[in-house]
Amino acid sequence: MCNRILYFIILCCGVFLASCTKNFEEINTDPIRPTTITPGVLLGQMQYRFVNTSIARAKGFTHELMQVTAPRESTSGGAHRYVITGETGSSLWDGFYSRMTDLEDLYTISTTLKEDNYKAIALIYKAWSYSILTDGFGDIPFSQTARAKEGIVTPAFDSQKDIYVTLLEYLDTANNLLNTSKALTYSGDIVYNANPSPGTGGAGVLKWKKFCNSLKLRLLLRISKRNGEIDVNGQINTILSDAAKYPVFTATTDDAILRYPGTNPYYNPYYNERDLGWRQNDYYTLFFMNKMNTDDDPRRGVWATTVKVNGVDTYTGIESGYPSTTVYVTDKNSSYKDALKTSPLLGVMMTCAELEFIKAELALKGFATGNTAKKHYENGITASMAQWGAVMPAGYLQQPGVVYNEAGSTESQLEQIMLQKYYAYYFVDCQAWFEKRRTGYPILPRGSGIPAENQFPSRFLYPGYLQSLNPDNLQKAIQALGGKDISTVKGWWEK
Repeated sequence: MCNRILYFIILCCGVFLASCTKNFEEINTDPIRPTTITPGVLLGQMQYRFVNTSIARAKGFTHELMQVTAPRESTSGGAHRYVITGETGSSLWDGFYSRMTDLEDLYTISTTLKEDNYKAIALIYKAWSYSILTDGFGDIPFSQTARAKEGIVTPAFDSQKDIYVTLLEYLDTANNLLNTSKALTYSGDIVYNANPSPGTGGAGVLKWKKFCNSLKLRLLLRISKRNGEIDVNGQINTILSDAAKYPVFTATTDDAILRYPGTNPYYNPYYNERDLGWRQNDYYTLFFMNKMNTDDDPRRGVWATTVKVNGVDTYTGIESGYPSTTVYVTDKNSSYKDALKTSPLLGVMMTCAELEFIKAELALKGFATGNTAKKHYENGITASMAQWGAVMPAGYLQQPGVVYNEAGSTESQLEQIMLQKYYAYYFVDCQAWFEKRRTGYPILPRGSGIPAENQFPSRFLYPGYLQSLNPDNLQKAIQALGGKDISTVKGWWEK
């Protein structure tokens, strides 16, 4: 009897175990989880994280330094008083370098699969992201980054010149690789939607090609003082003289903007930002707002809140660089409009407006751009208005303060171009700062609370944690700066 009971128990256990393991792998396989990593799996997430980092630095640093906004109170200093610490640029450094392994994986997997379009997009992102890093910090880890698998965990710092030479080569290669007759095989693109779709073909890939060459013009103009060391002028002329081979932005539909779809997980990163962090801690400055008021600039209604002044809705601003004892009252000056928190337009990388202002400057300097500096200047303003959905009033381009002064000196015309380019750089990473360093424009008033010893910065300081993570290579980079990691040391293209 006992033996039969024992046999029955063993039989039941066997049946139970068999039922548990039957179709085990099928049951425990997620039907929607990719079994292999394709370029499409990597691309969208990488795009989203990169642009979130870039616009965070636009709001958190560039806007304050470049007098777009200023904090409501600032007892500890900050960028508007030219106080740059090791923490100022660390979020840019962390945000971009944390994505470089994904970028290398995108390039490597695309190469293995012979997917040239994805490979080209990886090169464009390398050029875009590393250019922002080197323009912000100077010499940075570059040729040895994302190579931990090879045992390189303390990468050397490359010189800014060497980095630029390679970035320009990346963009040349990308332009040649992009095949505008086909869409992206594995989808994943949330910038241009260059994904397979009936009737679209390679339309989105053509826009990547336009971004590639427009970005190259940005970088070439950035290093224009170094013409001779690098054939800057020759490369500019090559792009300008062959629109078929080197297409660039021609309309706002070409803008390199990650248009936040507002669906999980790709929300505008400010979607849930509290009022305190979004608009009660920062106000637009007098410098930024006064010109918009004088010009009756329609972008105010897209970007800024109003406050009641004698019962009238008014756009107002505060002083930048004010004394540390000053505290502005909450909600008494214009700040970021709440609609921007959910706007699909905030994920800006580069726009047609910027490209037109680049061409305006090049035309002013004698390059054959296909139009006059005046026309490119007007196109730039028009494109910026269209980008933000603002309706430009009739006669806007002919009014005093906006009308292009062709009779003015070359320098005064450049100043006009750069001032309008400054407004077109709204929420574009650190570009307004870089261009201020390159040209000196716009001319910003110096706030009464800026200590005399504080100078306008030319670079971020290296993040403090590099002292323990990569001390030897960090010290070599600091020695190349002259022995001190300070913010006033000019980079290679700025000298």
